[in-house]
Amino acid sequence: MGFFDFMTEEIAIDLGTANTLIIHLDKVVVDSPSIVARDRITGKIIAVGKEANMMQGKTHENIKTIRPLKDGVIADFDASEKMINMFIKNIPALKKKWFPPALRMVICIPSGITEVEMRAVRESAERVNGKEVYLIHEPMAAAIGIGLDIMQPKGNMIVDIGGGTTEIAVIALGGIVCDKSVKIAGDVFTNDIIYYMRTQHNLYVGESTAEAIKIEIGSATEDLQSPPDDKSIQGRDLLTGKPKQVQVSYREIAKALDKSILRVEDAVMETLSQTPPELAADIYNTGIYLAGGGSMLRGLDRRLSQKTDLPVYIAEDPLRAVVRGTGIALKNLERYKNILIK
Repeated sequence: MGFFDFMTEEIAIDLGTANTLIIHLDKVVVDSPSIVARDRITGKIIAVGKEANMMQGKTHENIKTIRPLKDGVIADFDASEKMINMFIKNIPALKKKWFPPALRMVICIPSGITEVEMRAVRESAERVNGKEVYLIHEPMAAAIGIGLDIMQPKGNMIVDIGGGTTEIAVIALGGIVCDKSVKIAGDVFTNDIIYYMRTQHNLYVGESTAEAIKIEIGSATEDLQSPPDDKSIQGRDLLTGKPKQVQVSYREIAKALDKSILRVEDAVMETLSQTPPELAADIYNTGIYLAGGGSMLRGLDRRLSQKTDLPVYIAEDPLRAVVRGTGIALKNLERYKNILIK
């Protein structure tokens, strides 16, 4: 172990469209919305994460809130880099250091990502002092985080529903055998709700409100065993322009999300239809694993189970499954070296 190793800090990053999570020393030290607030005049970043999130939809013309990642991929290079930088600087253990340490990083990326997009992630990491940067595919990280032994000659199916993309993959022998990445995920669900409120209730709601509706009464089916209570929603009346409130039930949200969930189902079915028969036999026995924030949508597991005739399991703490897997890969670099992209 040389001097360099002594100076190196290891971090695992799940750079998500909706949330960014960072693990350092086996602990999740950053769990923040992937949002940046920028001053339009000076170009300075005023806030990132939770602070910037509270400003969303409430800014005046000199402040702009940006979500630097779109569909799981870096859309705004400069903003994402500054965001990662600020998140890393806020890690408590690294704050105490006199000078920024060299970083060994494992970063998780969507499986449908292109070479160019991959380079963007890597360059961002190198600019924030990443000396050794490894990338790992999201479904892989999710599988490790769920606790599956991915090196076995055994098929496992993962459906990871994030903010920007839904990643579906069949994994065996430490590799992705067949996968599909669809751009239908949390953000699309949120937009469906905005559209539904506008067309059905003449109520204009913002993104934060729609997100809250999704979390509190969102559902994938109209017959839930333990339904949530109706929710009062405030917004602007499109006809009169006055603020108003309406009551909405989970059944309405199920209607609003139906088309998008159908597309997720279709993608799962398509992936199953491309799975080699031996692995399909394994999946029949092991079922499908769900990870990511979208898997917490009420009734989604039941709906997928009815569609595929397979058992469907939701990962424990699905929001953190991916970053947990990324962290495990970082700790066992030797073991997982074949699945990491250097």
